[in-house]
Amino acid sequence: MNPKAPRGLGRRLRVGVVFGGRSGEHEISLRSARSVLAHLDVDRYDVTPIGISKDGEWYAGPLALEALERGSTEGLTPVVLPASPRQAALYSWQPGSPQEMVGALDVIFPVLHGTFGEDGTVQGLLELAHLPYVGAGVLASSVAMDKALFKDLMRAHDIPVVESTVILASELADGMEGALERAESVGAYPLFTKPSNLGSSVGITKCRGRSDLVEGLMDAARYDRRVVVERGLVAREIEVSVLGNDQPEASVAGEVVPSDEFYSYRAKYLDDTSRLLIPAPIEAGTADRARDLARRAFRAIDGSGMARVDFLLETESDDLYLSEINTIPGFTSISMYPKLWEAGGMSYASLMDRLIELAMERHMQKSDLVRTYEAAG
Repeated sequence: MNPKAPRGLGRRLRVGVVFGGRSGEHEISLRSARSVLAHLDVDRYDVTPIGISKDGEWYAGPLALEALERGSTEGLTPVVLPASPRQAALYSWQPGSPQEMVGALDVIFPVLHGTFGEDGTVQGLLELAHLPYVGAGVLASSVAMDKALFKDLMRAHDIPVVESTVILASELADGMEGALERAESVGAYPLFTKPSNLGSSVGITKCRGRSDLVEGLMDAARYDRRVVVERGLVAREIEVSVLGNDQPEASVAGEVVPSDEFYSYRAKYLDDTSRLLIPAPIEAGTADRARDLARRAFRAIDGSGMARVDFLLETESDDLYLSEINTIPGFTSISMYPKLWEAGGMSYASLMDRLIELAMERHMQKSDLVRTYEAAG
């Protein structure tokens, strides 16, 4: 694998790695970015770190990651990426000063978790700028990010998901009783409450009774105006990594044994006692089914590049339910996505190469499309 620059053969491919962002997962993005930056081959790539602060400002510079980790942007160059296809480049952004080009780019590697990064917003900007980027496009990103819409799409494709309902934050404000009754109609306790449009287990509560449900609904509504209520399962957490575009490949299945009761934000990122079992100690047929469902779900959302597909394997019935798709999975030192590919013989550095190659391939496909109407004859 040797991704090449689209112009000027013989030079390194100019890769912008974007991290941080206006998300509750800002710090996790920084941890993922550190791993990505450490494994990009500097002999092959000319890498530009691009940090987005918590208030949404963009900065570039070799020390951007270290600065954001300190919570400071001092000494960094404020930049913008124009939504124009004329010149794929970063420009300095200083009120009252003329804009100057900071650096041209060939491809973007977004390492942004959660809102304003994994939900199609940044992908839309990159589409307007006609700039290749790693991972899912606007549609796949936004659908996968929204748990309620995602479940509806999976049901339409006969992919099993856990029973659920959606409650609006405005319903909670108007009167809790009706919302509670509808939430409880999903199934017996325990129930799980989740913000519909958020990632990495932020705002998720396991509710064992009505008082927990009230707290869970109110907490999830702090993060999103739509709250998903799911039937709780006694289940094992199985994950599969997907890689590719139109013909996606699925990795071996892995199992997460969380340190918390479920794979919470703390268990994912802050607690080193959660265990990853690779391959998952499950029946071969179950693993094959998980891999098949992962590929089907990836195609259903029109995924591209990468995704981690998460499942719940119900302990009593051995039924497999698709939980969610993460279109920008974690890339930290303890993240499942790269570890599953490493188990299949693909190194972290080779995975970076392949993802960039897939980004260039998808961009070329879209560039060949006709954008103007021409009457026949």
